[in-house]
Amino acid sequence: MTKRTILLVILFALSIRIHAQEKKLDIAIVAFYNVENLYDTIQDLTIEDKEFIPNGIQNWNSAKYNLKIERISEVISKIGQEIVPGGPVVIGLSEIENRSVLEALVNSDNLKSRNYGIVHYNSPDRRGVDVGLLYQKSRFVVEGSKSMTLHTPDTSFRTRDQLLVWGKLDGEEVYFLVNHWPSRRGGEERSAPKRKYAAELARHITDSLMKINPNVKMVIMGDLNDNPTNASIKKYLKVKSSTDQVVSGDLYNPMIKLYQDGIGSYAYRDSWDLFDQIIVSYGLTGKDQSTFKLMKAKIFNETFLRQKTGTFAGYPWRTAAGGQYLGGYSDHFAVYGILGKEIK
Repeated sequence: MTKRTILLVILFALSIRIHAQEKKLDIAIVAFYNVENLYDTIQDLTIEDKEFIPNGIQNWNSAKYNLKIERISEVISKIGQEIVPGGPVVIGLSEIENRSVLEALVNSDNLKSRNYGIVHYNSPDRRGVDVGLLYQKSRFVVEGSKSMTLHTPDTSFRTRDQLLVWGKLDGEEVYFLVNHWPSRRGGEERSAPKRKYAAELARHITDSLMKINPNVKMVIMGDLNDNPTNASIKKYLKVKSSTDQVVSGDLYNPMIKLYQDGIGSYAYRDSWDLFDQIIVSYGLTGKDQSTFKLMKAKIFNETFLRQKTGTFAGYPWRTAAGGQYLGGYSDHFAVYGILGKEIK
């Protein structure tokens, strides 16, 4: 992190604090993190997890698993700490094998005091990786959830479900849609139609909610495996890049500006992608902070999360790459949004 970046972070943190002191803002951090293959060590014969067992390619054992839990829980505990202590009120996760790994996270030394609840469904992905949601029970009361399966013309294709969770965030109704769209395996263009279908599903879910309430407060989060400027997001999810363009029924993507500034959450072949995104509905935009509004979207890319040496210095410090165990955190950085509302 450069001196200029450090100064900007400090100034932004100070501005939030000053703003909060003047207006007495209630701040809620909402986040998303692709945790890179968070598997337990026990083989599940219903999925393709042979790589992550003690005699598998990764030689995945209890020591590696326990370190992974410690690493990921550490990151979660620190997201947004420059603004407010306590970690994210809500965080979506992807590349988790099952509920048990989420239970290990919330019961870890780093997170146990936060009293996180869990929302998780098993999805049809062949490798068994799912999405899930953790929430601080003291601030977010879950009222319902639903796992939405993505169907494509290729009936043999199986991928992660989209997870919809709704409830009261400090007494205010908010919906969260957690995503992990189909990968770019086989090439960006060849795989693009699958992400188009994923975008259309997310938009269908959004439109269904907006039909009931055009001003619904909704956060769409996830690893979309596309950048903010790709067609899946701009054309099919139908997001807007500026709050000035957003009207009732629209979605706003604050990550576009970050991407245009060369800031990413995932590095590949000497370039940065911003696949991990926080997108909000019209109801979370605007300057009237009598209810929750998005104040800022950021990437949690602290120095300790970066590869220190070698060809990939500066990239996210991965757990493994090319069959080699590296002992890092994840191949993605987490992203988060800062929601704020005035306390009356």
